Order: sequence, then structure tokens, then C-alpha cells
Amino acid sequence: MMFFLRNRRVSTHQKSVIPSGTWRIFAEGGAEGSATAFRLSAALSFTLIFLAPLAAPAQAHFDGARAYEYAREFVGIGPRWPTSPGHAKAEAFLRDHFQRDHDQLEEDTFTADTPIGSVPMCNLIVRFPGTKPGIIVLGTHYETNYPLRNINFVGANDGGSTTGLLLGVADRLRDEAGHAPGKKLQGYSVWLVFFDGEEAIQSWSRSDSTYGSRHLAAKWGRDGTLNQIKAFLLADMIGDKDLDIQRESNSTGWLVSLVSDAAKKLGYQRYFFQQSMAVEDDHLPFVERGVPSIDIIDLDYGPNNSYHHTAQDTMDKISAHSLTIDGDVFMETIRLIDQR
Repeated sequence: MMFFLRNRRVSTHQKSVIPSGTWRIFAEGGAEGSATAFRLSAALSFTLIFLAPLAAPAQAHFDGARAYEYAREFVGIGPRWPTSPGHAKAEAFLRDHFQRDHDQLEEDTFTADTPIGSVPMCNLIVRFPGTKPGIIVLGTHYETNYPLRNINFVGANDGGSTTGLLLGVADRLRDEAGHAPGKKLQGYSVWLVFFDGEEAIQSWSRSDSTYGSRHLAAKWGRDGTLNQIKAFLLADMIGDKDLDIQRESNSTGWLVSLVSDAAKKLGYQRYFFQQSMAVEDDHLPFVERGVPSIDIIDLDYGPNNSYHHTAQDTMDKISAHSLTIDGDVFMETIRLIDQR
């Protein structure tokens, strides 16, 4: 079935789940077999006792519960469409959060030419320096939809969940860098970008949408920053309790494969890329300038997508479990990019 959302072309396909394998244990019969089994058991126990200290500890899961709490606080601001009091509060929320943690924060303010006239907007960029030359960018948008300003649209999934996700990623990056001043990540620098103006002001078009990402991609193209970006990962609408992240066909092929590898390694493959679609989103201004980019998005939100861009996009529709999956895959993808 083919259908369109916000000029977004969607193709639905049958979901598939890969079953896990099963271990089987065989034992010999009789007294001789029992003795053999005892010797093998003793030898195995000895081996496990002495080799266990050599095993590397499992990587801790991303703290999806904390990311959910960040999202809840952020969404509690209420609607945050450009020019609204809520929009100013959303900016202040993010600014205060990163200033409190003494992160490298840049406020990229600009004026957008929109169907309602000139509108002040602000992208927020948070930098976590690394030991290798090059940058991995993780992005989301944080504002809500201007045409929906009269229906109490709070965008819990659409902008809220991924803002909470990136705040949780920031916590993880601080931990990995050791929190001390001057400490760096072991690998590429990671920059978090909170885009303004992804949503249309009047109706979706290439000129009335993605204001923040178009502005920043052009700015970074002029100052040479784009040449340093190894990968750009965009997160959009992936807090959905019923997580089903589509394969976005405008995204860079090798980066799609890398995210797929990360999901498979972590046992999350059933949540990723069971459907395919083309999406117009904040990654396109970077794709068009040759930056390896991927849009990690779940546009199947509610029965027949009935929650998308409605007042039903509320916190009860998203989950800490989905944010844990997202965060685990994002952090593993960063690790895989560092290894390339």
C-alpha cells in the first residue's frame, strides 16, 4: 500500500521476526557415561572459575528511563512553535541544561524567511571533543508544528522524545570522556544539534520546512565544517512504544548498513528497517552537500498513523524501552564509525 504524509512517500511491507537459535545438550548413558559427564563437568567448572576474570564486562544499556524523564520535563513546557512563549522556554531549557553541565554550547541564531514573515530561530550545538580528527553529528528538531498551534500539540514523540534521547546521549558522552575538564572521547568528536524550524510554518515544501538544518548546512559549507563530518545521524519520532524504524531511501547506503549491523549485534533487528520509504527531513540539506547521512525515523505512529501531528501525540504514547533501544543503537553506531 502506498500513501503520503507531509509529502513523505511510504511503502508498507510485511514485518518479519528472526527467531533465536536453541542450544541442545546431549549426555552419554550408563555408568561410564556418568563418569565421563562428571569429569567433563569438573573440567568445565575449573575452566570457568579461572577464565571468568578475563571476560570483558558487558556494555551497560543506554539509560532510556532517564531519557524518557528528560523528554517528560521538556514536553511539560507545552507547545513550542516558533514565536511562542513555549519556544523561548524550550530554548532556555536546553541552554540551562548544557550550561549547568559546563558543556561546549553554541547558539546558532538566525532569522528565517517564512510565509508569515521573518521569524527568529535558534539551533543549539553541543560539542564533545574527541582524540581523532573528524566529527560525528547527531541531530533532532525540538520545536512543534506552527499550523497546529491551536490544538495543544505538544509533540511528545515528534521532537520531544528525540530531544530527551540526545540529552541522554550527552550524559553517556560525559561519562565516556570522564567528566574532567580537557578530557576527550576516544575517537571522533561528537556534536549534538537541536534544530529549530523543521516543521512547516504554513504547508510542507522544500522552501517551507527544515529552516534550521538548511541554515546550518549552508553555514558549515561556507566555513569548511562539512568537510570534517564523517557521518550525520538524524533522530525523528523514535520514542513510539510500538517501535518500527523504517529504512529511509534518501540516506547514505553504508551508514544504513552500519546502523543495521549495530541493531543486529544488539538483538534489535526486528525494530529496524522492516519497511522502506523516502522522507523529506533535516538530513536532506546535508545529503545534498555530500555528507554521509541517515534519517532514523518511525513514521508509523498509532493505528494507521493516527497520532502523527495530532493532540494525541502525548507522553503515554512513548516509552523508556524504545529510547533504550534507540540509545543503544546510536552509541554502538558511533563506535562502529570510529572503527572505520
